[in-house]
Amino acid sequence: MNLILLSPDEIQHDRLACLRDPRRLRHLREVHRAQVGDSLTLGVAGGGIGRGELTLLSDDEARFTLDGLDTPPPPALPVHLVLALPRPRMLARSLEHVTALGVKHITLLHTRRVEKSYWQSPELDPAKIHEHLVLGLEQARDTLLPEVNLAKGFRPFAEERLPSLLEGRRGLVAHPGMAQACPTGLSEPTALFIGPEGGFIPHEVERLLEAGCEGIHLGPRILRVETAVVALLARLF
Repeated sequence: MNLILLSPDEIQHDRLACLRDPRRLRHLREVHRAQVGDSLTLGVAGGGIGRGELTLLSDDEARFTLDGLDTPPPPALPVHLVLALPRPRMLARSLEHVTALGVKHITLLHTRRVEKSYWQSPELDPAKIHEHLVLGLEQARDTLLPEVNLAKGFRPFAEERLPSLLEGRRGLVAHPGMAQACPTGLSEPTALFIGPEGGFIPHEVERLLEAGCEGIHLGPRILRVETAVVALLARLF
């Protein structure tokens, strides 16, 4: 936890912060080994970042005196990530990783090779998704939560949402065997499509290419989804 992320209702009178969340309290005690008088990095969800002096730390409460929260968060990546819904454990890690890298728009998509049972996972509960996003923000010292949408059918997504998603964005489909190597150093708005374990089926690739996307690859190695996501984002941006 490189940043203590506060919700607006945990700040009192602009200068004081009080948190009672067991996870963050445990982290302060066991990882930071914080003591009264320590200065730590804090941020407010949706707002700025600054420092705060710890004035009280007990088993059920921590209090800080804030020294301004006016440093902006790091810039977001100009990408909308469309990710075929991974296995539940991989989903949790992937959400944390992409949030730490600065992705602010995520669509979780059903494709032919996505197990239907994945959509029943507790990891898709909004509270669990929020938890993983927060962990990613804390890691990267960021304060702006990503927006996560679910698309439970490929065909409705392709027909109803894909055209507007590609408006003003460069569409890239990451898939083994594509002719073009992954580009680097992009700054333009981008929509990045990543398939499930086993990849998109040919029809799905064709549909995305017909809509105006470009097919790209990362080389001859076949990577796990959570590895491919990080490698693609790091290389593209």
